[in-house]
Amino acid sequence: MSQHLPALVVLLTVLLQFGTAIAVGRARSKYGIKAPATSGHPAFDRAFRVQMNTLESTLMFLPSLWLAAHYGFAAWAGITGLVWVAGRAWYAAAYLQDAARREGGFALGSIGWLATLALGVYGLIRAFVLS
Repeated sequence: MSQHLPALVVLLTVLLQFGTAIAVGRARSKYGIKAPATSGHPAFDRAFRVQMNTLESTLMFLPSLWLAAHYGFAAWAGITGLVWVAGRAWYAAAYLQDAARREGGFALGSIGWLATLALGVYGLIRAFVLS
């Protein structure tokens, strides 16, 4: 069961990305921000930044998750990945309401990512040493 946890985290990450895209689309429609504009109303700007920040974070997180899972820490990678997803969801919800409230979610997501990265680095180093 625990070996499937990283895959569940990937699915949740995809759903999180989809949710941020939906939030941008709704804000674009609500505030009349026509494509290709990427700024306008402050609520749209927050939604757009949430989507872009989450995308940027995902690009660092997913490879770290799979390194950790591949090099012997699937269960721990899944757990730290869930921490990252929870942090990013908190970050998104808070940022959409008020940009000043995003720090807690950012901190939790960063802890999850750094733990996942550390597992991946440790597992890779261990694999080199043992081979």
